[in-house]
Parts: sequence; structure tokens; C-alpha cells
Amino acid sequence: MDTMTSEQRHLTMSHNRSRNTSPEVRLRRELHRAGFRYRVCDRHYPGSPDIVLPRYYAVIFINGCFWHAHADCRYFRFPSSNQSFWIRKFMHNKSRDERNIREYQERSWRICVIWECAIRGAHARRKIDDVTAKVIHWLEEDGDPFLEIRGERKA
Repeated sequence: MDTMTSEQRHLTMSHNRSRNTSPEVRLRRELHRAGFRYRVCDRHYPGSPDIVLPRYYAVIFINGCFWHAHADCRYFRFPSSNQSFWIRKFMHNKSRDERNIREYQERSWRICVIWECAIRGAHARRKIDDVTAKVIHWLEEDGDPFLEIRGERKA
């Protein structure tokens, strides 16, 4: 049972940002500091990736664990009210993500998916540094076309 009215819930949810979230900004700052230049949320690319590195033919998606229904994640909890809406919403988001990844793979681009749980929570500064190091290694040395960085699992 939801403890808010539908108007309160609508207002609360409308304040969630889809770009320039704090984990995204922190990761971009560290990549820039390491000398990488990129485009941000460029709508010319499928799915408007959070970070586009054309020089490396690479895109980075930073997925929020709730909005992308990250399975077995401590930050994802299925809402108890209006479940039919949320099922449709999460299934749509997942299928869109899969479609975007497939499109980049067909174009021979490299894809990195960073889950919010990998850069959020206790010791966030250290987590950002660790994820940045993994991304830099992936961009410069690792030839893998797909990198997924996950955080802690549900206990």
C-alpha cells in the first residue's frame, strides 16, 4: 500500500532526473581528469548514451538500479502499488536497453554498462575510482566489446 496520494507520488517521481545524476557527473569528472574527451547524452546515438567516446567507438550507459530493474540488487525493490504499470514500465525499459545494445554491437561499437550500485553507497569515492580505473583499462587496453560493472548483490 502506498503511503502517498497519487498527486504526491507523481510529484516525487517527477523530480527524478534521467541525466546529469550525481554518479554520472562524478564518473565523467574522473574520466575528464584522466584525459578522456567525450560527448554527453548525445541524441544522435541510439539510446542517448550517458557518455559517448567517438575516438574509441565506445558508449557508456549508467543505469539506475530501480529504473532498469537490476535483478538481485539491494537498490531495486518492486513497488507494491500499481503493479501492472510497473511491470510494463520495467519490461519496456529492459527491452529498450537490449535493443540499444544490439544496435551498437551491429555497428561494432563497444558498450559499457555501469550499474548505479557499483558507484553508490558507502565508500562511494573509492567505488568511483575503482570503476574509473576499470573503464580506463577497458578503453585503452582491453579489446572486449562489452563491459558490465555491477555492485553489491542483495544479502
